[in-house]
Amino acid sequence: MKKTHIIALLVIAVSIGVILTSLSGASTYANFTQAFEQPGKKFTVVGHLDHEYEITSEPMRCSFYIRDKENNLKKVVYNKAKPQDFERSESVVLTGSADGDTFFASEISMKCPSKYNDVNKTQ
Repeated sequence: MKKTHIIALLVIAVSIGVILTSLSGASTYANFTQAFEQPGKKFTVVGHLDHEYEITSEPMRCSFYIRDKENNLKKVVYNKAKPQDFERSESVVLTGSADGDTFFASEISMKCPSKYNDVNKTQ
């Protein structure tokens, strides 16, 4: 075999390895029921903050309750500082995994109210 063929095969093998590695780290969208059926697996859950429960916040940890789109209520622990204006968010996107009765979020994204909502309502 020529050296160029060997190099091409190595490049293809490395590319396949990189693609498979990146796909295995990706999380899938789910609700809390699906996430808690597979503890430890990474999921992305969309929901909204339940204001009936208090948000507990320490310097590098906060916990709160989220209702997913199927109205399942779960406690969420986030081992980072509470995001700014978290209480005002319309919806919350959590990436993390379930363990026991708690969802441990590694990332949080928020959809905050738009400043244009009031303009659209008055027109």
